[in-house]
Amino acid sequence: MFIGMSLGATVGSIRKKPSGNWEARYRDTYGRPRGKSFNTKREAQMYLQRVGADMQRGDWLDPRIARTTFAQWAEAWMATKVNLRGGTRVGYGSILETHVLPDFGTIAVGRIDKLMIKGWIAHKVATGVGPGTIRNAFGVLRQVLGGAVDGGALRINPCDGIDLPRVAREEMHFATHDQIATLANAIAHPEDEKGRRKGTFERYGLLVLLDAYTGLRFGEIAALRRKRIDIVNKRIDVTESVREVSGRLEYSATKTYETRSAPLPQFLVDSLADLLTKIPEDPEAFVFTSPDGEPLRNGNFRARHFKRAVSLAGLPDGFRIHDLRHTFAAFLVAEGAHPLAVTKRLGHSSIQVTHDRYGHLFPHLEADLTAALDAAGRAARMVHSN
Repeated sequence: MFIGMSLGATVGSIRKKPSGNWEARYRDTYGRPRGKSFNTKREAQMYLQRVGADMQRGDWLDPRIARTTFAQWAEAWMATKVNLRGGTRVGYGSILETHVLPDFGTIAVGRIDKLMIKGWIAHKVATGVGPGTIRNAFGVLRQVLGGAVDGGALRINPCDGIDLPRVAREEMHFATHDQIATLANAIAHPEDEKGRRKGTFERYGLLVLLDAYTGLRFGEIAALRRKRIDIVNKRIDVTESVREVSGRLEYSATKTYETRSAPLPQFLVDSLADLLTKIPEDPEAFVFTSPDGEPLRNGNFRARHFKRAVSLAGLPDGFRIHDLRHTFAAFLVAEGAHPLAVTKRLGHSSIQVTHDRYGHLFPHLEADLTAALDAAGRAARMVHSN
């Protein structure tokens, strides 16, 4: 027995099967036949009504796609991320394998909802997973589920609107000009625990100064080639960066995928000009290398040169190479630089990034602005009072 039903632009039907169950039939938005069985005719009718309403609103989802497991969606999503850097791809893969797939991998993506995700976050917190790790894992989960939304398996992303644990901002260390000079000297002329000289590494002392007075990221310095240094115009063209991924060095564009020009103070121009006389004339030659001429690696430089020099310079044990970049930002602010100028020098993607990182260093701007408004207001009042 067939019973026809009008569903707006589509037509569905109900059939009583020999078993006594009722089958609801309809054609999906692609014109393909669909069917589902129910115990009663009423259940079949209500189902067709819901399907019709979903189609009219544009909310209809293919049940077979929604039954695809999260692991399958994650694999498909990773395959679409063709522009990821090698390190980022490895990081995403590690996060998926360690924190996401064990909990969501076998679940049909259409069954994942907000409550399930909130429970997952609560479990991570309870088992001691750090807030930063949770946020990274959530970010990957959100992107995969976003792909499921685009693919028609979900109406909305269940990650939307979910609160995450707060991440304590990492402590930034700032050095003085004297401390930077001391650190550079300690790296250039290292001593052992008994005060005996352990060689000379003048170019590593220059590396410290270059970082602290230009704000270049370590990866940008390690990837710096001879042809990028413009001695005449006192500038460095920052176009490339390097990072270590699974023991392999990966050279790529800068962090923000944009090039910039970093002005050089005269004392750095003089030092770099001298260094260029000591390295190969090949325009592609790296300016800073390991002692045996190999590409410079962050981990090796930190362990073999930087860490010991930090102690000798009297800086905090937690002082990192990246704190040289923070120090450069502090130097600029101390000289009265506008936030836009700091953003440009540091190569940030936006002034908001600069404000989020270094906003606490700009209190003088409020005071200066208030003082300027006061002076302008007083001057105007004096003119009109006369």
